[in-house]
Amino acid sequence: MASVLVAAVALMAAGSSVAVWRRWFGAGVALQTAGAAVLCAAGFWMLASGTTIGNTFAAAFEPRFGVDGLSAFFLATVGAVAAPAFLYAGRYLDDSARGRTVAVLSGAFVLVLVEVLCARDPLTFLTGWELMTLLPAAMILVAHPEDASRRTVFLYVAATHLAGAGTWIAVLLLAHAGALGGTPVAQGSALQVAIAIAALVGMGTKAGAMPFHSWLPRAHPIAPAPVSALMSGVMIKIAVYGLIRVLVDWLGVLPLWIGVVVLALGALSAVAGVVYAIFQHELKRLLAFHSIENVGIILLGLGACLVLRARGADTWAAFALAAALLHTLNHALFKSLLFLGAGSFERATGALDLDRLGGLLRRMPWTGGAFLLGAAAIAGLPPLNGFASEWLTLQALLHVPAYGGLGDGVAGALALAALAATAALAVFCFVKVVGLVLLGPPRRTAVAEAHEVDVPMRAAVVALAAGCVLLGLVPGLLFHELVALAPWPVTENASLGLKLPGTGSLPTLGIALSLGLISVALAALRGRRSTAPAPTWACGQQVEPALAWSSAGFSKPLRLVLEGVLRPEREISVRARGGVVQEVSYRGRVPHLLDERLFVPAVDASLRAAHHARRLQTGRLGTYVAYLIALVLVLLAAVKAGVIG
Repeated sequence: MASVLVAAVALMAAGSSVAVWRRWFGAGVALQTAGAAVLCAAGFWMLASGTTIGNTFAAAFEPRFGVDGLSAFFLATVGAVAAPAFLYAGRYLDDSARGRTVAVLSGAFVLVLVEVLCARDPLTFLTGWELMTLLPAAMILVAHPEDASRRTVFLYVAATHLAGAGTWIAVLLLAHAGALGGTPVAQGSALQVAIAIAALVGMGTKAGAMPFHSWLPRAHPIAPAPVSALMSGVMIKIAVYGLIRVLVDWLGVLPLWIGVVVLALGALSAVAGVVYAIFQHELKRLLAFHSIENVGIILLGLGACLVLRARGADTWAAFALAAALLHTLNHALFKSLLFLGAGSFERATGALDLDRLGGLLRRMPWTGGAFLLGAAAIAGLPPLNGFASEWLTLQALLHVPAYGGLGDGVAGALALAALAATAALAVFCFVKVVGLVLLGPPRRTAVAEAHEVDVPMRAAVVALAAGCVLLGLVPGLLFHELVALAPWPVTENASLGLKLPGTGSLPTLGIALSLGLISVALAALRGRRSTAPAPTWACGQQVEPALAWSSAGFSKPLRLVLEGVLRPEREISVRARGGVVQEVSYRGRVPHLLDERLFVPAVDASLRAAHHARRLQTGRLGTYVAYLIALVLVLLAAVKAGVIG
């Protein structure tokens, strides 16, 4: 298996090297696709067989590499997204210098993700962690060198690097304590709590969890579609991998309140992410907020695992961890599918504004059909994969009050309510998306003239849609192996469906068969009858695209219900002439409160502080020597006072 993994990495590296040359661009992308496919197969094979290769974790600052079950699962997830993303990029990107550069950087980006997952020492892990931030920034700047993109990339790099200090603190403290090599950290100690909080801040920021998420809806929408698929599909999942390593694997049993904090972060991310997604009018930005929502669902599973383990319910803690891992894979599949589909729509129509699309299912049946499946999966509809992992998470949250006391029981109940609300709002949101993007008449000439994209781009989204269907029908294929990844012994019987003790199980195949029979029966009852088209009544006016149902109109009832929380802003201007109203214009938006009242002021304050700090840089050697002398005097005074030993 080590040879197979090396071959996968070599294929992707060779493809990235070959893609530099214009005449070999197609061959290079094909090698990247083949390498990612081999990586996916090897990861799943190692997960199923329980194979472990290479070194174990150690605190020594020297390169060490290895793969265990958890790394194998995330390697398979990376390969499952990267293979269709590379296949798609072969036609989405052109062979210009800019397109070739993005392809090469994409290959390097995936190799860095593999390095982080295989790293077994602090130095290699942290090096890969920093490159994982810088390479997407470079790809975005190459694809969009405009000033607006530069500011977005600056905010992305600044947020992830500043908060990334938490990752450095957590990993270095673990190495100093010897926890990477197997020495347990004392339960409930200040060191254990400090490491857990630092990891939540640093890795939670990279994952896009609220309130550390502000970079995500900025960076993902402006990236090229294959890059968006890799960032949202797998990059933020590497942060989930880091959280599981630290909170579950390396720190042992954590204090109960840390699990409750993770539940709270998950509930906030899930509910707020989907609420803000509903009020977005641009498709890729809407999908970016749904990444925040699904990271919240993953954190709900992880928080349930921590709480249940602290209460001694090891079996259900392992089930909760498996739910978080399964939703990690499921989200990687359907979110990359949706981003690639959005890229195809943009290529075909030239825009992703929801109010300027329409009717794409009929004009792009392959891409539109796959996008429809992805929308149903992310909305948690049976019998697709999103429903299976959300059902598992729900079952785990139901057992938090059963095993806990009053405080964590209330936390579990609130988290359960947050998951239920998230599922309902996700359905609401994607009813809007499907109705405005796929159904109805086209709203612009460019949309009416849209046609299906090239075969490789279609094949990529169809393959991801097939994965969503497969994991929805037989989620038990992976569930047993995911339960076994818990670092404590658990007994669980393997099956194709989901069988949990005391739940009545989830018969996924039975649900799919029942839905299929109902669909066939309805089709038979309908027969050859079809509805006759009729003109739309528009109060006597001629029906025009401007009178069509809009994104804001669809979400207005919810906006009115949540007005006290969301604080929407409106601007109405009336133009009259001779006492007669000639025109009424309306503008409204839902401000992102966490972003505008926390993140933006913090960034502005940091920039002002940096501007003042630049005054220290005078360019005079004498001034710099004075700084050094002053520093030495301060240090000597600190030593004399006993502050520094």
